[in-house]
Amino acid sequence: MLKLTGAAVDPLWSGLDLEVGAGEFLAVLGPNGVGKSTLLGAVLGTRQLTSGTVELTGRVGFIPQQRMFPMDLPMRARDLVSLAVAHGTVRNRRASKARVDGLLAEVGAGGIGSRRVGLLSGGQQQLVRQAQALANDPELLLADEPLLSLDPARQAATVAKLNQWRRERGMSIIFVTHGINPVMDVVDRVLYLAPNGHTLGTVAEVMRTEVLSELYGAKVDVINVDGRLIVV
Repeated sequence: MLKLTGAAVDPLWSGLDLEVGAGEFLAVLGPNGVGKSTLLGAVLGTRQLTSGTVELTGRVGFIPQQRMFPMDLPMRARDLVSLAVAHGTVRNRRASKARVDGLLAEVGAGGIGSRRVGLLSGGQQQLVRQAQALANDPELLLADEPLLSLDPARQAATVAKLNQWRRERGMSIIFVTHGINPVMDVVDRVLYLAPNGHTLGTVAEVMRTEVLSELYGAKVDVINVDGRLIVV
């Protein structure tokens, strides 16, 4: 599925060895500026490694980091999803309306297909991006901060939906996030990128005071409060 060997994008991170198998849910954590989004770019091939290799097999879907569509963009939600579907169809053949509407319905956006995307809320626009990411029935889904602009209820619904997809389809997920709590119950492993290096392991192995303190080069406390992890 995905294998990185000795991968580096200097000066952000280096010496990264990572394998993601079928159906695995990997969370990528770390502060701003350490190269979390850059890692997804390296997997997609839009960011060149300075050393090492990336081996990728299978279809890939991508939910980009939230950026609002221009308010005057003259396209409907259905149009954007249709363009994503059309990339996987025979040349000059249009995406079927049933396929497009089915994708919108699957992400919980069945009622907004005819609305102009620039007039949608941030949360609704994120649902459109989720539908686009599913257009080619991906085997690996890359999600860059997909919970931005979502309230806690929609965050929980999004995580549950992604977890359902990976269990039903065997889809692997690499999920970039600033906080572990929304995904803590579904992730298999955590890749933590930090100023002094990176580490890979389960939540229990990574989210520890001594581990994060070493990664940051300063005292960092990880506190469990009613099942939620707080990093201070």
